[in-house]
Amino acid sequence: MYKSHPIITKLDRPVLTAEDIPYHATLVFNAGVTKYNGKYVMMFRNDYGEKFNTHFDGTNLGFAESDDGIHWVPSATPRFQLESDEIKRAYDPRLTVMDGICYMCFAVDTHHGVCGGIAKTEDFEKFDILSISAPDNRNMVLFPEKINGNFVRLERPMPVYSRGKDRFDLWLSESPDLVFWGKSRLVMGVEDVPFANDKIGPAAPPIKTEKGWLTTIHGVDIDRTRGKNGWEDRWQKAYYAGIALLDLEDPSRVLGICKEPLIVCDRDYEEKDGFRQNVIFPGGMILEDNGEVKIYYGASDTVECVATADIDDLVRICLE
Repeated sequence: MYKSHPIITKLDRPVLTAEDIPYHATLVFNAGVTKYNGKYVMMFRNDYGEKFNTHFDGTNLGFAESDDGIHWVPSATPRFQLESDEIKRAYDPRLTVMDGICYMCFAVDTHHGVCGGIAKTEDFEKFDILSISAPDNRNMVLFPEKINGNFVRLERPMPVYSRGKDRFDLWLSESPDLVFWGKSRLVMGVEDVPFANDKIGPAAPPIKTEKGWLTTIHGVDIDRTRGKNGWEDRWQKAYYAGIALLDLEDPSRVLGICKEPLIVCDRDYEEKDGFRQNVIFPGGMILEDNGEVKIYYGASDTVECVATADIDDLVRICLE
């Protein structure tokens, strides 16, 4: 049984739950969080339906803002939802600010596979969709600046046929315009992460430090002896948050990775009545002027939480 790393300090409660939302909400989690125009801003995933029923009515993305990153005020209505003859839903937003524009990566379920999308907004009311990938790819996050003249993203392709079921890894791609993507290459495999035996992938968008790009990852451990851990009859996976440091000039090169999880579900408020317990998924990471890093994460696919750590400590445990 893992515990969260001792350098992590968790708030003693979630920062956002379904009870805080002024419209139909059941599970509020996996939010993208950043600073934009002097405010903390959040786009969060909302799966809505009947509580304790595993079949939901739908999914939308809500918006909230905050003055301190702890106390959040959600908007009166959802801000983003995709549905069409082909697209079933959009979910799991990630936010990156570049040159006064906020870019949102998100996952897209279609009738022919899972894709990753990128949109841009300046007001969180109107979103211009720039690209949607081919299946199967998701968990995309953008770096906050161009590297060697190109936009760069981390991503998690899902090669079931060639890698075997759920052997998913962390990749990187580049683009001149956020539309056409290529120069794809492996960053790390699931076999490189000691606390994962099933799949890994990106989590929150990276932040820049003097020693490299600090990036959270998700690592999944599967244990076939696990039984009921949530609303479903059986939930056998555990999702952990990890931390790694990537090279500033070539972020496909891993400088170091913490060999133990950074954040795990180990608090009652993270799991009580949780839809899928033992799940941590970071979606936002903010570096404050005093060196504190706020890490926002979904817990048990049910609530949105935050933890803090010192930037030097995070870099140190990657390089140790």
